[in-house]
Amino acid sequence: MAIRKVGAFFEIILSNGKYAYGRILEKANYAFYDIYSNTRISDIKEIQNKDILFIAAVYKYAITKDRWRKIGQLDLESKLRVLPLKFIEDQLYPGTFSLYDPNTGVISPTTKDKCLGLERAAVWEPTHIEDRIIDYYEGKPNKWVNQLELK
Repeated sequence: MAIRKVGAFFEIILSNGKYAYGRILEKANYAFYDIYSNTRISDIKEIQNKDILFIAAVYKYAITKDRWRKIGQLDLESKLRVLPLKFIEDQLYPGTFSLYDPNTGVISPTTKDKCLGLERAAVWEPTHIEDRIIDYYEGKPNKWVNQLELK
């Protein structure tokens, strides 16, 4: 069983045979790099220099059960030490929104417009992340992103 270690890089072998890469962040979060490759990339510095597509919380078994294989480790650079805010949309009280700070756990009321462009506070299944990556690069809408987008 692999250990979830902050700063570790990992490789995702997608269902279509392509490769994607990410990084373990604090508090169940993972960064996914702008990489969709036909071949494996073993140079973690090359991966580190790519832009981040998105950051999402994912169930830890993606790493601990070796679904996503760790390929190297570096200390997190400062831009990845502070996790982005996420939004919460109250299902019981439509039109009620909050901001969630995953760094502190603080939830504060907000307006819908302040939630635009943020990820919903949710924990993703690894397979749904893999689908999201493939759909992004193939220019298709992703059903998981659509389900979680701001209503």
